[in-house]
Amino acid sequence: MRTHKKHGEDYWIALSDIMTALMLLFLLISVVYMIKVQGSVRIPLIFKETTQGLYERLNKEFESDWQAWGAVMDKDLTIRFFQPDILFSVGSSALSDKFKGILDDFFPRYLKILMADEFRDNIEEIRIEGHTSSFWGGESGVSAYLKNMSLSQDRTRAVLGYIITKESLNDEQKEWLKKHFRAIGFSSALPLDENSTPLRVGGLEDSNKSQRVELRVRTNIERKVADEVEKK
Repeated sequence: MRTHKKHGEDYWIALSDIMTALMLLFLLISVVYMIKVQGSVRIPLIFKETTQGLYERLNKEFESDWQAWGAVMDKDLTIRFFQPDILFSVGSSALSDKFKGILDDFFPRYLKILMADEFRDNIEEIRIEGHTSSFWGGESGVSAYLKNMSLSQDRTRAVLGYIITKESLNDEQKEWLKKHFRAIGFSSALPLDENSTPLRVGGLEDSNKSQRVELRVRTNIERKVADEVEKK
């Protein structure tokens, strides 16, 4: 009789241990699920706070200036100055007086937004990109490409040199600019058509629109999203 009672007590103890273990397991599953849900919410929030937020601020600041400057801004934060007669003389890397005036107005306001507390830590780099048409005088092919490569590189360096030497910039701004700004020449690698869209095979290049200077912001959103994914 005592043996039977002992076995009964052991049975209920074992069952309670199983129930406790199951409760702990369900709790662990719930915690993991909550972490994954929070990560899924955080990823679009990162995108909204960086790319979308920066686009809205920049567009609000400059929307009344784009047309007068011969410029546009894409959703990916690329600002394109695309009227070659405003930018440089033909075959020259010297900034025109009109382009200098545009930069004098544009760049301090642009830099102030980029360096705002809500954006500055989310920016990886800003590229000043120089683009040319596929032609060089009466030349084309590799010879024209190489000459246009030198020209596009010289032009981006001229833009970077002009903005970084402005006396209106303080030391903090200059240091941040040095760490984040890059000057890159693309020659005629990315020509445009008459609709200012990348030229497709067999399409007709618009040589005027191909000649442009672009400022392209690269955020660290990809790295932050990767970090969130790794946490899961």
